[in-house]
Amino acid sequence: MDDRPIGMFDSGFGGLTVARALIDLLPAEDLVYVGDTGRYPYGPKRLDEVRKYASQITRKLVEEHDVKLVVVACNTATAAALELLRYDYDVPLVGVIDPGVRALLSVTRTGRVGVIGTVGAIGSGAYQRAVQARRSLTSGGLPVQLTSTACPGFVELVEQGRVRGQEPLALAERLLAPVVAGKVDALLLGCTHYPYLARTIGEVVGPEVVLVSSAEETAFEVREILLDAGLGSRTVSKGNHVWISSGEVDGFVRLGQHFFGPELDQAEHWEPPPPRRVD
Repeated sequence: MDDRPIGMFDSGFGGLTVARALIDLLPAEDLVYVGDTGRYPYGPKRLDEVRKYASQITRKLVEEHDVKLVVVACNTATAAALELLRYDYDVPLVGVIDPGVRALLSVTRTGRVGVIGTVGAIGSGAYQRAVQARRSLTSGGLPVQLTSTACPGFVELVEQGRVRGQEPLALAERLLAPVVAGKVDALLLGCTHYPYLARTIGEVVGPEVVLVSSAEETAFEVREILLDAGLGSRTVSKGNHVWISSGEVDGFVRLGQHFFGPELDQAEHWEPPPPRRVD
């Protein structure tokens, strides 16, 4: 057994969907969550820049908070940096792409599936590779036809708390046109911010399309790793949760409470290391 906390990070608030699923599933575990709101969004940034951010945060979680496992609760960071982080750090690292793809393929009835994500996550090809590698997971071995679409602007709407109304609906109608045209029956919300837009997305794609979030599947994967490695917490009481933001703390708490709940009542500020000078 191991009472050290679980570490988790995202570019901002999207990873709170994973945090909620994890806390509900493993209420005794301590959690340290870093929201990199001072540098969000990750989606439009170069992948090498996202790798640098992911490495900085993982180092902080491992060295300063002695975490026993790190959840990369950001699809863009998972696509850009997960394998590199696994090479650089000894703790188990869990991303959100593979769990989401497994859930997506398990619910499709036709094999026509979709994934939406940031420009960085979709452009990396990570989802396309994951679906290709796991296509046998469909019921009855259906052939898989994937429609993948980037949705720039969704993250910014969530981070600003504008998840309902005419503006999100109009943007969703425009961005999700390829998904509608692809006649998918299951759609993976391939960014941890997107579940906050699920009602709007559902209005556009229709009630016959199953919306899949990676949050619950990621929490299940964390539980399996902890059980297999004997890293579960010994305590039976409610775990402690530490919230950290690289941006403005009051705004992080205000929006965090809106998305997550009243438990997120305070946060610490973290100033990321300055960029290295290149002479």
